Amino acid sequence: MLTFSGNQHRMCDGVSRRDFLKAGALGLGGLTLADLFRLRSLGAVESKKSHRGVIMVYLPGGPSHIDMYDMKPNAPVEIRGEFKPIPTNVAGTNICELMPMQAQIADKYSIVNGIQSIDTHSAELLMRGHMGGPGRRPVFGSIVSKLRGGGNDEGMPAYVALGGENGSDPGDPSYLGTAHKPFSAGGPGMANLSLVKGVTPEQLGERKALLSSFDTIRRDLDTRGDLHGMDAFTARALEMVTSPKVREAFDVNREPKEIQEKYGTGKRLLQALRLVQAGVSVVTVSVAGTVVPVGDWDSHGTNDGRKFGIFQDYRQRLPVYDKIIHAFISDLYEKGLDKDIAVVIWGEFGRTPKINKDGGRDHWAPAGWAQIVGGGFQMGQVIGDTGPKGERERARSTPYTPANVLATLYRFLGIDPETTLPDLTGRPMYLLDDRESISELG
Repeated sequence: MLTFSGNQHRMCDGVSRRDFLKAGALGLGGLTLADLFRLRSLGAVESKKSHRGVIMVYLPGGPSHIDMYDMKPNAPVEIRGEFKPIPTNVAGTNICELMPMQAQIADKYSIVNGIQSIDTHSAELLMRGHMGGPGRRPVFGSIVSKLRGGGNDEGMPAYVALGGENGSDPGDPSYLGTAHKPFSAGGPGMANLSLVKGVTPEQLGERKALLSSFDTIRRDLDTRGDLHGMDAFTARALEMVTSPKVREAFDVNREPKEIQEKYGTGKRLLQALRLVQAGVSVVTVSVAGTVVPVGDWDSHGTNDGRKFGIFQDYRQRLPVYDKIIHAFISDLYEKGLDKDIAVVIWGEFGRTPKINKDGGRDHWAPAGWAQIVGGGFQMGQVIGDTGPKGERERARSTPYTPANVLATLYRFLGIDPETTLPDLTGRPMYLLDDRESISELG
């Protein structure tokens, strides 16, 4: 078996946050790799003139808006905290002093403040546009896999999850079926797509033929289509193992050394960029303790098992984070991919404006935020206003939600959010309940 594993983190609610997933076995031949297959379908999807893709960067734990991109220097000290704002290259826009590199490229991203979220440590809302439960919708990547697929026919998956599990990327296709789960791999060493020692491509072809002909299970009893889905993603995993293009896309060592050095510990973001360039439509990636110091972003202070408060935490975390995000955004533009790739960087919520007694900030659902990059969107702006104390969204009578971010990304990919897909009972389900895009992004 080929297994991708890594550190686990636990947030304040005890939810496990693994940075990497284990790829499931393919049984015959001892090969490992899973979970992905894509089916192409037409419908409410524009014809593809060029490949477009989305990279969703998740900061598990809930990063602090008020200490990063939404600072309040005129608020009382118990709100504004210890950090000072610095000007960016966009007039009137300031960010935290610990992120000077991003301050130099603020014209290449936009910040959406005051995203209304919920107080739950989970990426469910970010990935689905609403929480799970009965009748839950498929995650964003699974819907894109179903409606659009990937950008080529050379074994490249449509949806890849680099680092994550429940919370970091639910990876749940729901009623779309197993064929639209993400291919899951990741880690500092990146994916190792290779054959088991002694297994040749010819032998693999024979085993693939055997898999297609050896069937002792009644397909007519498979009312959910799970067996067909298993066949589909198994076949795709076999294709991926034998595809040089797939192996090259995962291999960041093919990038110039100077590019790799710029990313530092954030090479997972470089890998995400390479995958979308190669034809993947959606890549999700987690940025936590294996990429930046201190673990997840759930900085309550000394009451959550840490030895220090949020400011000491961020003094270690933000300079590293600043470097990798600067490298990522700059690389996207330098490679001329800013029109074909859209990026969203976000966590599940913001942090309380008032510093707690333990030197941290607690969860604050009314003031989530997202950093939007590329996609041909209007960059260099701050959307939303959380007021003088960073408490709530004030620029609109109805605040934006994660669903509005997803609606914007669907439209970027040529998918109409008004599209419906049948659930397991045949009932048509909209992709999102709230299908309004973020109008300021253009």
